[in-house]
Amino acid sequence: MAEVKYIPRLEEKYKKEVIPALNEKFGYKSVMQVPKLVKINLNQGVNGAVADKKLVDNALGEMSNIAGQQAVVTRSKKDISNFKLRKGMPIGVKTTLRRTKMYEFLDRLISVSLPRVRDFQGISVKAFDGRGNYTLGITEQIIFPEINIDKVTKINGMDITFVTTADTNEEAYELLKNLGLPFKDMNKNKN
Repeated sequence: MAEVKYIPRLEEKYKKEVIPALNEKFGYKSVMQVPKLVKINLNQGVNGAVADKKLVDNALGEMSNIAGQQAVVTRSKKDISNFKLRKGMPIGVKTTLRRTKMYEFLDRLISVSLPRVRDFQGISVKAFDGRGNYTLGITEQIIFPEINIDKVTKINGMDITFVTTADTNEEAYELLKNLGLPFKDMNKNKN
Protein backbone atom coordinates (compact mmCIF):
# COMPACT_ATOMS: atom_id res chain seq x y z
CA MET A 1 0.00 0.00 0.00
CA ALA A 2 1.41 3.36 -1.06
CA GLU A 3 2.04 5.94 1.64
CA VAL A 4 0.04 9.14 1.16
CA LYS A 5 2.17 12.23 1.73
CA TYR A 6 0.43 15.08 3.54
CA ILE A 7 0.51 18.40 1.70
CA PRO A 8 -0.90 21.50 3.44
CA ARG A 9 -3.88 23.15 1.76
CA LEU A 10 -2.07 26.45 1.11
CA GLU A 11 0.99 24.71 -0.36
CA GLU A 12 -1.30 22.96 -2.83
CA LYS A 13 -3.04 26.27 -3.57
CA TYR A 14 0.38 27.87 -4.19
CA LYS A 15 1.35 25.19 -6.71
CA LYS A 16 -2.01 25.00 -8.54
CA GLU A 17 -3.33 28.59 -8.41
CA VAL A 18 -0.73 31.12 -7.23
CA ILE A 19 2.14 30.16 -9.56
CA PRO A 20 -0.02 30.41 -12.72
CA ALA A 21 -1.59 33.69 -11.52
CA LEU A 22 1.79 35.30 -10.78
CA ASN A 23 3.26 33.94 -14.01
CA GLU A 24 0.39 35.45 -15.98
CA LYS A 25 0.73 38.86 -14.29
CA PHE A 26 4.52 39.24 -14.37
CA GLY A 27 5.46 36.95 -17.31
CA TYR A 28 8.35 34.99 -15.80
CA LYS A 29 10.60 33.03 -18.16
CA SER A 30 10.89 30.10 -15.74
CA VAL A 31 8.73 28.66 -12.96
CA MET A 32 11.76 29.02 -10.68
CA GLN A 33 11.51 32.84 -10.97
CA VAL A 34 8.04 32.89 -9.42
CA PRO A 35 8.31 34.31 -5.87
CA LYS A 36 7.58 31.94 -3.02
CA LEU A 37 7.18 32.13 0.72
CA VAL A 38 10.44 30.99 2.35
CA LYS A 39 9.73 31.33 6.06
CA ILE A 40 7.58 33.05 8.66
CA ASN A 41 9.29 34.62 11.68
CA LEU A 42 7.30 35.10 14.88
CA ASN A 43 8.81 37.58 17.33
CA GLN A 44 7.46 38.82 20.65
CA GLY A 45 9.07 41.33 22.96
CA VAL A 46 7.94 40.87 26.56
CA ASN A 47 7.22 44.14 28.33
CA GLY A 48 8.24 43.96 32.00
CA ALA A 49 10.50 40.94 31.50
CA VAL A 50 13.27 42.64 33.47
CA ALA A 51 11.13 42.80 36.63
CA ASP A 52 9.29 39.48 36.30
CA LYS A 53 11.07 36.42 34.83
CA LYS A 54 7.81 34.39 34.73
CA LEU A 55 6.47 36.63 31.95
CA VAL A 56 9.14 35.29 29.57
CA ASP A 57 8.34 31.69 30.55
CA ASN A 58 4.62 32.31 29.91
CA ALA A 59 5.36 33.97 26.57
CA LEU A 60 7.63 31.06 25.63
CA GLY A 61 4.82 28.56 26.28
CA GLU A 62 2.26 30.64 24.40
CA MET A 63 4.55 31.19 21.40
CA SER A 64 5.33 27.45 21.27
CA ASN A 65 1.59 26.65 21.27
CA ILE A 66 0.83 29.20 18.55
CA ALA A 67 3.70 28.10 16.29
CA GLY A 68 3.39 24.36 16.86
CA GLN A 69 7.12 24.11 17.56
CA GLN A 70 9.47 25.12 20.37
CA ALA A 71 10.22 28.84 20.58
CA VAL A 72 13.49 30.26 21.93
CA VAL A 73 14.19 33.10 24.35
CA THR A 74 15.76 36.28 22.94
CA ARG A 75 18.29 38.03 25.14
CA SER A 76 19.47 41.64 25.30
CA LYS A 77 22.62 42.42 23.35
CA LYS A 78 23.87 45.24 25.56
CA ASP A 79 23.43 47.03 28.89
CA ILE A 80 20.88 49.87 29.03
CA SER A 81 20.90 51.48 32.46
CA ASN A 82 17.72 53.53 31.94
CA PHE A 83 15.74 50.30 31.49
CA LYS A 84 17.66 48.44 34.24
CA LEU A 85 18.70 46.03 31.51
CA ARG A 86 21.88 43.97 31.58
CA LYS A 87 23.50 42.19 28.66
CA GLY A 88 22.14 38.65 28.31
CA MET A 89 18.84 39.20 30.16
CA PRO A 90 15.78 37.51 28.60
CA ILE A 91 13.57 40.13 26.92
CA GLY A 92 11.39 38.19 24.46
CA VAL A 93 10.72 35.02 22.48
CA LYS A 94 10.95 34.09 18.80
CA THR A 95 10.60 31.19 16.40
CA THR A 96 10.95 30.58 12.66
CA LEU A 97 8.50 28.42 10.70
CA ARG A 98 9.39 26.73 7.43
CA ARG A 99 7.78 24.29 4.97
CA THR A 100 4.73 22.40 6.29
CA LYS A 101 4.50 24.21 9.65
CA MET A 102 4.78 27.55 7.85
CA TYR A 103 1.84 26.78 5.54
CA GLU A 104 -0.20 25.35 8.43
CA PHE A 105 0.38 28.48 10.53
CA LEU A 106 -0.49 30.77 7.60
CA ASP A 107 -3.70 28.82 6.98
CA ARG A 108 -4.73 29.15 10.66
CA LEU A 109 -3.78 32.83 10.68
CA ILE A 110 -5.90 33.64 7.61
CA SER A 111 -8.94 31.46 8.32
CA VAL A 112 -9.20 31.56 12.13
CA SER A 113 -7.02 34.15 13.89
CA LEU A 114 -7.34 37.34 11.80
CA PRO A 115 -11.16 37.17 11.69
CA ARG A 116 -11.08 37.19 15.52
CA VAL A 117 -9.42 40.63 15.61
CA ARG A 118 -11.80 43.34 16.89
CA ASP A 119 -13.00 45.78 14.19
CA PHE A 120 -10.91 44.00 11.55
CA GLN A 121 -10.75 45.96 8.29
CA GLY A 122 -7.93 44.05 6.60
CA ILE A 123 -4.17 44.32 6.98
CA SER A 124 -2.13 47.33 5.86
CA VAL A 125 -0.42 47.35 2.47
CA LYS A 126 2.29 49.71 3.78
CA ALA A 127 4.35 47.21 5.79
CA PHE A 128 6.57 45.90 2.97
CA ASP A 129 10.30 46.49 3.39
CA GLY A 130 11.27 47.05 -0.27
CA ARG A 131 12.94 43.63 -0.58
CA GLY A 132 9.80 41.51 -0.83
CA ASN A 133 9.24 40.89 2.89
CA TYR A 134 6.13 41.83 4.85
CA THR A 135 5.75 42.38 8.60
CA LEU A 136 2.36 42.16 10.28
CA GLY A 137 1.91 43.47 13.81
CA ILE A 138 -0.58 41.71 16.05
CA THR A 139 -1.66 43.65 19.16
CA GLU A 140 -3.08 40.74 21.18
CA GLN A 141 -1.89 37.14 21.26
CA ILE A 142 -5.38 36.01 22.36
CA ILE A 143 -6.65 36.04 18.74
CA PHE A 144 -5.00 32.64 18.30
CA PRO A 145 -7.27 29.71 19.21
CA GLU A 146 -4.30 27.86 20.77
CA ILE A 147 -4.24 30.40 23.62
CA ASN A 148 -6.49 29.70 26.61
CA ILE A 149 -7.78 33.15 27.59
CA ASP A 150 -8.30 32.08 31.23
CA LYS A 151 -4.58 31.30 31.61
CA VAL A 152 -3.28 34.54 30.04
CA THR A 153 -1.53 36.69 32.65
CA LYS A 154 -0.55 39.55 30.32
CA ILE A 155 -1.72 40.65 26.86
CA ASN A 156 1.27 40.92 24.52
CA GLY A 157 1.54 41.74 20.86
CA MET A 158 3.83 40.11 18.33
CA ASP A 159 5.38 40.68 14.93
CA ILE A 160 4.87 38.17 12.14
CA THR A 161 7.33 38.56 9.27
CA PHE A 162 6.69 36.84 5.94
CA VAL A 163 10.00 36.31 4.12
CA THR A 164 9.63 35.76 0.37
CA THR A 165 11.92 35.42 -2.64
CA ALA A 166 10.16 38.34 -4.35
CA ASP A 167 12.38 41.15 -5.65
CA THR A 168 9.83 43.95 -5.33
CA ASN A 169 7.01 44.95 -3.00
CA GLU A 170 4.50 44.52 -5.83
CA GLU A 171 5.51 40.88 -6.41
CA ALA A 172 5.41 40.14 -2.67
CA TYR A 173 1.99 41.82 -2.38
CA GLU A 174 0.58 39.73 -5.23
CA LEU A 175 2.06 36.53 -3.76
CA LEU A 176 0.63 37.11 -0.28
CA LYS A 177 -2.71 38.34 -1.62
CA ASN A 178 -3.06 35.23 -3.80
CA LEU A 179 -2.20 33.04 -0.81
CA GLY A 180 -5.17 34.61 0.97
CA LEU A 181 -3.89 37.40 3.23
CA PRO A 182 -6.77 39.91 3.59
CA PHE A 183 -5.17 43.21 2.58
CA LYS A 184 -7.13 46.47 2.88
CA ASP A 185 -8.58 47.72 -0.38
CA MET A 186 -6.13 50.36 -1.63
CA ASN A 187 -8.88 52.28 -3.48
CA LYS A 188 -10.93 52.88 -0.29
CA ASN A 189 -8.03 54.64 1.46
CA LYS A 190 -7.68 57.32 -1.25
CA ASN A 191 -11.05 59.01 -0.51
